[in-house]
Amino acid sequence: MTKFLLVVHVLAAIVAVGPVTVAASMFPPAARRALAAPDDTGAAGTLRMLHRICRVYAVAGVVVPVFGFATASRMGVLGDVWLIASIVLTALAVLVLGALVLPAQTALVEGGGTVRRTARLAMFTGLFNLLWAGVTVLMIVRPGSTTGA
Repeated sequence: MTKFLLVVHVLAAIVAVGPVTVAASMFPPAARRALAAPDDTGAAGTLRMLHRICRVYAVAGVVVPVFGFATASRMGVLGDVWLIASIVLTALAVLVLGALVLPAQTALVEGGGTVRRTARLAMFTGLFNLLWAGVTVLMIVRPGSTTGA
């Protein structure tokens, strides 16, 4: 059962978190292009599509921590420092996505954009991606783990 939970956890991370990180990273340059050519309907459509990918896959990403907790519980590592650190980083990533990235994308999609806003969004997106990179490293390295990594 532990292997099944771990497989679902890892697959969900790849399938749900991966597209959000890529689409969120693509959004600021696409927004700059859309601002430079306000009459280009293709650029506006690209922004809407990238924003939708971020929103939909962010919701699907809920599966990742759910199966992560289930896996950690079965493995008996819920109190390990590496896991607690990864939970904190995940919570911060969720907060950055939900409170900073998605609202900034929404504002840009709805036409309330400036080049400065796209730069700020790029910074928030970079922070979001760095947080997920930290979680990934912790999941692989598991410092102090006694589970045989």
